[in-house]
Amino acid sequence: MIGFERDGSLCVAVCDRDGYDHLDIVGRALRQTAEPILATEAAIQKAINVAYADRSSQAQQVIDAIDRDTLLREVNSLTSREDLLDTEGRAPIIRLVNHLLFDAVKAGASDVHIQPYEDRVIVRQRIDGVLFDSFEIPKAVQEEVLTRVKVLGKMNIAEKRLPQDGRATVQLGDRTVDLRIASLPTSHNERIVIRLLDKSARLYTLGELGMPPHYLDVFRQLIQRDHGMILVTGPTGSGKSTTLYGALQEINSHDLNVLTLEDPIEYQLDGISQTQINEKKGMTFASGMRSVLRQDPDIIMVGEIRDGETAVMAIQASLTGHLVFSTLHTNDAASAVTRLLDLGIEPYLVSSSLVASLAQRLVRRLCEECKQPDSNRSAGLPRPPESLLKDQGIDAAELSGVYRPVGCDACRGTGFRGRVGLFELLVLDDACRDLVQSRGNASQMRDAGLAAGMHLLATDGILKIHQGVTTLDEVMRVTTL
Repeated sequence: MIGFERDGSLCVAVCDRDGYDHLDIVGRALRQTAEPILATEAAIQKAINVAYADRSSQAQQVIDAIDRDTLLREVNSLTSREDLLDTEGRAPIIRLVNHLLFDAVKAGASDVHIQPYEDRVIVRQRIDGVLFDSFEIPKAVQEEVLTRVKVLGKMNIAEKRLPQDGRATVQLGDRTVDLRIASLPTSHNERIVIRLLDKSARLYTLGELGMPPHYLDVFRQLIQRDHGMILVTGPTGSGKSTTLYGALQEINSHDLNVLTLEDPIEYQLDGISQTQINEKKGMTFASGMRSVLRQDPDIIMVGEIRDGETAVMAIQASLTGHLVFSTLHTNDAASAVTRLLDLGIEPYLVSSSLVASLAQRLVRRLCEECKQPDSNRSAGLPRPPESLLKDQGIDAAELSGVYRPVGCDACRGTGFRGRVGLFELLVLDDACRDLVQSRGNASQMRDAGLAAGMHLLATDGILKIHQGVTTLDEVMRVTTL
């Protein structure tokens, strides 16, 4: 059963007649009148899962009903033991690791770092792309904490001299979270990084990424093409996969055969066949492309172009009537073109297959609850170019001004909540294709793009600063102004 208040009475949801027997007990305990409301057992169970993020029927869970201070007291009490081989009564270690993971998922962290130092062990969380210290663990129990994490990832707990990789799936109420665990030997024992992939996290549409309206319209037109290659570029953690997922959602329909090659599969997409890359078993991006092409695809998403062989396969697919999406690790949109040439692709193949290159970065979004105007920064900050405002259909009078972060309970005292993208879209026109044919460098390609109406990442950042979305420091952290 589960309850809520209405008009001064406590309403308790029950699913059968047996629940009525407990109404008096609940009412006396809470000193309120308890009124029954009939509900299905599934609805009550779902409400309990949401409230407590716990489900007893799951074999593996990431939560414990114990507060942080009590938990750390129990762990500290273990440090007085002399025999570290005595593992009896070491349940607090398991609960501690569960609590670390639960706290990270609840905070929306993408990674958890367990970092040993000479006299302590620090646990850090990466939230919105920035690392924060979250816990300090006693040095005396570091071995057991590291071992527990390695057991979760089905790693060899006896091997401490070589790096290892592991993976696990844990349950948090109705949420399924995949863990990618990597260990690395250091001078003060192994450090471990856990990548959290929340399978139940909501997928973002293209319109929610923060793409400027003009770019969004152009990009939506590009992804409706029936052939060609579109690249999304940027460093690790810049939101490339999220953008590609948004594009696939937008164009996915019953009359199209959409296949993906990913490492790892971060989100499940309805109506799309997704294939996991496994290089240890010989399933690479290049070999996977050969198999995918025999599946009669209309659209192919290749998680990453890592080598010349994968690039050749992707370009050949785009030239034979398929629309190909992929990612590259480059600093800007123009560099993606030259990177393909550096991988050994012939210029005529690049110029005839590549449709566009989208570079992006992620900056933290100011918390709407506590942000405040910053008149000091407004004075020296350059205004967004008139050409950009005209392209985006933005009136200069609509710009809300520069804001600064303050910090509140809603944003955990950081002044930021969530992230937004900065974008730079290079659409290859005839001038760019001529530069590709003559093996022009990235600088020449960038100039040609600017002449055709492209705006740089930093320019998009300046616009978002004046719109009150982010700060100058955030833009300078990921771009060069």
